[in-house]
Amino acid sequence: MELNIIFSVLILIISVVIHEISHGYTAYLLGDPTAKLAGRLTLNPIKHVDLFGSILVPFLLALFPGGFIIGWAKPVPYNPYNLKAGKWGPAIVAAAGPLSNLSLALIFSMLFRLVVTNVSLVYLAPLLLSVILINVVLAVFNLTPVAPFDGAKILSACLPASWRRAEAFLNSNQWWLILLVILVMSSLLSPIATIITRVLTGA
Repeated sequence: MELNIIFSVLILIISVVIHEISHGYTAYLLGDPTAKLAGRLTLNPIKHVDLFGSILVPFLLALFPGGFIIGWAKPVPYNPYNLKAGKWGPAIVAAAGPLSNLSLALIFSMLFRLVVTNVSLVYLAPLLLSVILINVVLAVFNLTPVAPFDGAKILSACLPASWRRAEAFLNSNQWWLILLVILVMSSLLSPIATIITRVLTGA
C-alpha cells in the first residue's frame, strides 16, 4: 500500500512538472522569455516542486479511502504583454498545461493497450493505468473555469466584453469559489476521470 502511494505521488510530481514546463515553453514560443530566464524550462523537479502542493497534499489525500490525489507545482512565470497572440496569448499558454496531461494520458493509454495483450508485460498495466488516471484528473481539474485554474484564462479569452464584470467577480472571490470547486469536484472528478480513462484504455 505504501509503495503504491509513493508511486502515485512520484507520477503526480512528474506530471505537474511537465504541466508547468508546457506553460513556460508555450509562452516562450509566443515570444515571452520569462520562464526561460527564470530557469523553469527544465525537467529538474527541484525547480518546480512545491513542498505543500506537490508532496504534502498528495500524500495526505492518498491516505483517504479511494486514493484520490491531486496536486500542483510552482506556477511558471510569464509576461502576458510579451505574447504575440494578443488576447488569446494567455489562453493558449493556459491550455498548454491540461493538453500536456491529456497527451501523456493518450501516450500511456496506447502503451497500456499493448501491455495488456502481452502476458510477459501485463504486470506493468496497473502502473500505466495510474499514469493515465492521474494525468486525466490533472487535465480536468485544471480546466475548472475559476481563477487561478487554467480554465479561467481560457474562459476569459472566450467571454464577450459584456461578461467582464462576471469575470471580475469570479476572480475577486476566487478563494471561496476555489473551496467550493474543490468540494464539488472531489465528488465529481473521480468518476469523470474514470470514464475518460476507460475510453482511452478500452478497459
